[in-house]
Amino acid sequence: MPNCKPTDLYITGLGVTSSIGQGVGSFSAAMFAGRQKFTVMQRPGRQHGNAFIGAEITELSSPERVPAKIWRSSSLSGQVAMVTLEEAWQDANLDQADPKRIGLVIGGSNLQQRDLVQLYERYRDKVSFVPPSYGVSFLDSDLCGLCTQQFGIQGFAYTVGGASASGQVAVIQAIQAVQSGQVDTCIAMGAMLDISYWECQALQSLGAMGTERYAHDPAKACRPFDQGRDGFIYGENCGVLVIERAETAALRQAARYAKISGWAMGMDANRNPNPSYEGEVRVIKEALKHAGLSAKDIDYINPHGTGSPAGDDVELRALRDCGLSHASINATKSLIGHGLSAAGTIELIATVLQMRASRMHPTLNLIEPIDPSLNWVREKEASRLINHAISLSMGFGGMNTAVCLQKIESAE
Repeated sequence: MPNCKPTDLYITGLGVTSSIGQGVGSFSAAMFAGRQKFTVMQRPGRQHGNAFIGAEITELSSPERVPAKIWRSSSLSGQVAMVTLEEAWQDANLDQADPKRIGLVIGGSNLQQRDLVQLYERYRDKVSFVPPSYGVSFLDSDLCGLCTQQFGIQGFAYTVGGASASGQVAVIQAIQAVQSGQVDTCIAMGAMLDISYWECQALQSLGAMGTERYAHDPAKACRPFDQGRDGFIYGENCGVLVIERAETAALRQAARYAKISGWAMGMDANRNPNPSYEGEVRVIKEALKHAGLSAKDIDYINPHGTGSPAGDDVELRALRDCGLSHASINATKSLIGHGLSAAGTIELIATVLQMRASRMHPTLNLIEPIDPSLNWVREKEASRLINHAISLSMGFGGMNTAVCLQKIESAE
């Protein structure tokens, strides 16, 4: 845990790209309306005689600052990263900031799998003609280089991998970079993990990804915490948050969306995909302690909530045993699917938007909750003042994270 107080750190810029909307405004409207875009996926490289279900982005506009040549040569993950970063950049007025004092942490690794699979298939019998750009695009530094070049970031940039917790790990790394004084402003991005049919098949075989049971009615496939769940449903997502101190944001007249009050990260010492009750309880309790909160102070929980048979049960048990049964809870993944490396950031954004609006989005397909005793927000949105919230992200390999947010008005 850091020694300095966490309560002077704020989220000052937001960017989001998802299947239900590009941009915070579109995303927020769709989220509160309970819209979804699940279908049998159509993007090339996603099917191989299968019917994998997911939620894909249908509209993507290039930022003015990105030259057409760069845009055309970028992978889908790269394009989505630049679009989402552009929104957060403008939101936080970062053109007015010293580029040498801006950092970028990208959550996710092996992000461009579908793009690479298509390239392998195209050049399998003519390897000598492989584009030289492949020598850059397969590296984990590719999105860092792409974003820093287009936005002039000169502080630092690196990627962090934490499987489905990658986005929230990036947020925690960004927090610590600002606290330590390494930079004044740090951008945390949960990048879009562009999976191919290889990853879909492997994740389905693991029992993690949902089956084709709902291929005839994809809108019903994504059902976190419901008795009828049979695995997560993939969604194309990217989320970006700008993190800094109040005085730095004030110099650029940047808005403050929420205060970051506490966080925690810990491992299960377990390579496998199975969840850990002990690990989840530990990060929840450590995040609350770090924030100076008790469980009863939490008004709202944004859970990991993937829809996996084992994961949902373990997570709810951890929340109950940490004394959080009273808090309102919904599942953002029921609307946008599981963004994998992007999940931790886009779900923090969903938390911020609900906190500011004093509204909570519905949870789709929550017909028979596996634990009906909890304070669920089900088929309709609900109104409630949210002063304190906690967001959870977990990843394969034993990764557990938790972040606490505080409403600006209650903090001041």
